[in-house]
This record gives sequence, structure tokens and C-alpha cells, in this order.
Amino acid sequence: MKTLIVYCSSHGTTEKAVQLLSEWMEGEVLAVDLKRDRITFDVSEYDFVIIGGSIHAGSIQGKIKHFIGKHHDELLTKKLGLFLCCWHDGEIAIEQFDLAFPEELRKVSIANGIFGGEFLVSKMNFIERQIVKKVSGVTEDTSNLDTTAIMTFVMKINSTFAHV
Repeated sequence: MKTLIVYCSSHGTTEKAVQLLSEWMEGEVLAVDLKRDRITFDVSEYDFVIIGGSIHAGSIQGKIKHFIGKHHDELLTKKLGLFLCCWHDGEIAIEQFDLAFPEELRKVSIANGIFGGEFLVSKMNFIERQIVKKVSGVTEDTSNLDTTAIMTFVMKINSTFAHV
């Protein structure tokens, strides 16, 4: 099975999650950061597509939205996984997940994951640091990345490979 992981990482948290996904996934995996990578790929060549991003100012990255819009119909025909890195948990995280991904994709997705998040203050610009400090009170690097949630997500996906 060939898996495509499409994501955006602003400060590195989503990239950390993708590195773990790539290590733990069975089969061939191509991970593409839409924000940084200039890799050409064809979605139709992949059996499984995983899409992930993070929340900034209440929304997932625009490049993820654009990718979903461009490939929406084809994604509905694929085995699909969706994940979100966000600081919040519980109902707020679920709300953010639901706003990040269209309902049609959430319904057909084999695995949906909320992986926690990080405030990597050391990688933020001045304005970002001030916003984070004001909104959350965080002034230093802080992590609640949930590796158990990432492993659970991978196990759901890998179990589908066994049924092929």
C-alpha cells in the first residue's frame, strides 16, 4: 500500500506528528509539507491519503483548505485519514477539527485524530509570541503532543492494510 501524507507545519509540531506517522505506518509513505516542499505528486497514485494541519487564529492553514478543495471529489474515493494538531482538547478540539475538515470527508475517513499541540515560543515571531502570551499565558516552549493518539490513529490505518 502507498500512503500520501499531506500537511502544513508552521513551527514544527505537525511535522513531528508526521515523522511519527511515517515511522509507524506500514507500506510506502510520502510525506509532503505543502508549505515548504516543492514535490510533485499525483493523488491518484496513492491507496491512502492522510491530511493534517494545525490551528492558527482559529483556522487550519490555507494550503490545506486549498488542497482539499482542489482534490475533494477524488479524496471521497480514497481511503482517508484526517488529523489536527491543536492545543485544546475535549469539545473545543472537536469543534476545531469539525471546522478544519469538510463533513463529507470526516464521514468517509477511516481514521480521525486530534494529536494535541505545542506552543513553540522559541520559533515564533514577536507578534505570535505576544498573541500566545495574551491568549494563553504561555511564555516558554510547552508541549502536550499526544503520542498515544498518534499511535491509535496509525493502528486504525494499519489494520485496514491487513484487510486488503
